[in-house]
Amino acid sequence: MDRYPVIVVGGGHAGVEAAWAAANALGRPGSVCLLTMRADKVGALSCNPAIGGLAKGQLVREIDALGGLMGLAADATGIQFKMLNTSKGPAVHGPRCQSDKVLYPRAVQALLGARPEIRVVEGSVEGFLLERGPGGRRRVVGVRSVGADGVERSIGGDSVVLTTGTFMRGLMHTGEVKTRGGRHGEGSAEGISDALRGLGLELGRLRTGTPPRISRSSIDWESLPIEPGDPEPVPFSDLSPPGHASGWALGGLVCDRFPLLAQLECRQTTTHESAHELIRRNLHRAPMHTGELADGPRYCPSIEDKATRFADRTSHGVFLEPESLGSDSIYCNGIATSLPADVQDVVVHTMPGCERAEVLRWGYAVEYDMVRPHQIDATCRVRSLDGLYLAGQINGTSGYEEAAAQGWVAGVNAAMAYLGEERVVLGRDQAYIGVLMDDLVTKTPVEPYRMFTSRAEHRLMLRADNSADRLTPVAERLGLLEHHELGRVRAGLARERDARLEVGREAMRSTRSGQKRVWDRCREASFGADALGEALRAAGVSLAGGVVKTLHAESRYEPYIERELSEIRRRRDHEHKPVPDWIDFESLTDLRTEARVALSRYRPETLGQASRLEGITPADLTLLRVMVERARRERAAGPSQD
Repeated sequence: MDRYPVIVVGGGHAGVEAAWAAANALGRPGSVCLLTMRADKVGALSCNPAIGGLAKGQLVREIDALGGLMGLAADATGIQFKMLNTSKGPAVHGPRCQSDKVLYPRAVQALLGARPEIRVVEGSVEGFLLERGPGGRRRVVGVRSVGADGVERSIGGDSVVLTTGTFMRGLMHTGEVKTRGGRHGEGSAEGISDALRGLGLELGRLRTGTPPRISRSSIDWESLPIEPGDPEPVPFSDLSPPGHASGWALGGLVCDRFPLLAQLECRQTTTHESAHELIRRNLHRAPMHTGELADGPRYCPSIEDKATRFADRTSHGVFLEPESLGSDSIYCNGIATSLPADVQDVVVHTMPGCERAEVLRWGYAVEYDMVRPHQIDATCRVRSLDGLYLAGQINGTSGYEEAAAQGWVAGVNAAMAYLGEERVVLGRDQAYIGVLMDDLVTKTPVEPYRMFTSRAEHRLMLRADNSADRLTPVAERLGLLEHHELGRVRAGLARERDARLEVGREAMRSTRSGQKRVWDRCREASFGADALGEALRAAGVSLAGGVVKTLHAESRYEPYIERELSEIRRRRDHEHKPVPDWIDFESLTDLRTEARVALSRYRPETLGQASRLEGITPADLTLLRVMVERARRERAAGPSQD
């Protein structure tokens, strides 16, 4: 039986990032097994051919700063780059790129193939290998896999990271037509759900949707308004030019300029009022609306939802996004649907410019099993047994970026457990990744969880521009950058950038523009990053644009950041005060029943987590703190002596 320190199940964005992160931590050939149903689908963009966006772009930047994969693949395959939300402050700017749907998975596969630590194996998982540890506690020590040849094999592992995406009992719906599968043209994973229930885990069911694809050559493309990319695009990865002048190369990929590929324009169109009326007449044929399916993403509504929730609207915007340089396929962003094909046909053909459009693929909804995330901790580890980690949509999230972030967390922690190192948990004041994980373990999603800037209370500090400043030192301390050439280059770049920032800060505080120091002038609305760059050059200091933007944001937000830091310091003892895992919350009868139920369900690890649980009041928290201290003293004293 083959055995690995870490087994990763699933080749989507969570699985890819988990395998890459574990490889970075372990640095040993053949130490990571990436088990996937189809090796040629690893890294596939199942839905929207885009990476990043509002808050999601921050996640990608953080993954990159921690030595991850997603930013590299996005930079190498982006066909339109755009910074979103630029009319607002830098804290909520969101980098996004339209990726080539064909080239992106090829890039991911090439990058994985260049890592001797990772072995890609084809097969589906039907069950887990278990053993009993000290005290009878169960531990996952591998998986039972069925290969393409139909032969069952056992694969041993010290830890298993499960990233099933939408494939766990996946069922696709187009109107009344139902097809087994987690993605168009692929099957579903049927055995894992029963295996997880057998482990005592509570499962739920969620759904998501995707829009139709149409042929560009059949669209009156030139008649539609242009949605251009940025004239001076910004890469996701600090390794890509212009951030790093020489670029990077790995696995046959060479990113020596940016952007690397030809850039395409998107177009805008709208739905038509007549289509809305037809949709409303056919809602009984739309599974996403009838209640037949599980809960779906409220913040990415289907066209059925739009036609009913906003019945006064005569149109809804639709972005027509090219899926690939080598493909005629256009993604109709804005009309995700579960409607039958005959209704979708009218929706498409009543959109301006699409009157003669050829539909290449109808939209569909997909519902799938997930594990209620109150059963994992902030490392993605399942609480009730050892050796099993869950990452991605299996935890009730939505989106490539949220999945990749969890993959990094799970992969790093699975590797750290093998190495005997302390677990890795990022705080809410450190990273959007920390916000994501904390939200998952303190709230049970009733819809697929999606990251927003509004979820991050410390977003002024958690900007896309300073991701490397915050997190690359963390990756270096964890040893994630020492086993690979790109990691070592990344660490060097971070140190160089830090030195440039210090030079810039010193110059801004000593140089005056008019009657004010340049540092203070940055708080004036009219004094933007370009003006700062000019002022620094006039003072004899020339810095790269990315450094200047960070300096400008730091100075503009300085009073607010100081206030946030003061609040963080005030709450630090409360936030990180551990709640022992041996406490029986049901025995704390002085607490309200609702509080005891919430604490027993979520098993918070700290008082900070407990404070964010639904049903916990400030009074409950105060009482909990007292009772935890009392329980510690009683445990330390041992059994009473008569």
